[in-house]
Amino acid sequence: MTNKQKYYVVWQGKSPGIYDNWQNCEAQVKGFNGAKYKSFKTLGEANDAFKNSYKDYFQYNKKYSSLELSLPPEVLKNSICVDAACSGNPGMMEYQGVETGTKKQIFHYGPIWGTNNLGEFLAIVFLLAILKKANDVTTRIYTDSAVAMKWVKTKQVKSKLMKNAKTKEVWALVEWAIAWLNDNMYTNKILKWETEKWGEIPADFGRK
Repeated sequence: MTNKQKYYVVWQGKSPGIYDNWQNCEAQVKGFNGAKYKSFKTLGEANDAFKNSYKDYFQYNKKYSSLELSLPPEVLKNSICVDAACSGNPGMMEYQGVETGTKKQIFHYGPIWGTNNLGEFLAIVFLLAILKKANDVTTRIYTDSAVAMKWVKTKQVKSKLMKNAKTKEVWALVEWAIAWLNDNMYTNKILKWETEKWGEIPADFGRK
């Protein structure tokens, strides 16, 4: 099975532009503080996006974030998807949660220095805390990370990320998340997003 062609817009990186493969795009953003980039299915979409600034592009698309998506019948609409993105691993990481059916953003955090797995884990716990505060016990959570699901279930994080001044913020968040899991009960189901069957999770940042 061959990968579908994608085009990558780099708004902020070592050399901004449009790239036709992930390796060249990664070379522009890896290690670049505050890199802004996104993948597109066609060259036309990439060209249109690159004509605008990163901020203008996402402000424009945010207007249409409440449009209903076409979802596989087995995907539950009464749900929220979470995902993380990391420029390098470790690198500048951010995570977010969006409504599954509309991609309307519920929360966003970052970028901070961390890893993709830590971001996926934090996104789940962050959402669980939001739902708990809202007394929402039924909304399901989708994640495409089996590792993050395991860490939430066991209430343990097994990351090799070193603890230092650069990673201080992310480790403080991890400590908060573990404490929250130990102190709180929840009934919201955490479900695995089947990327191979359904495509990229709606919360995907479009970086790869």
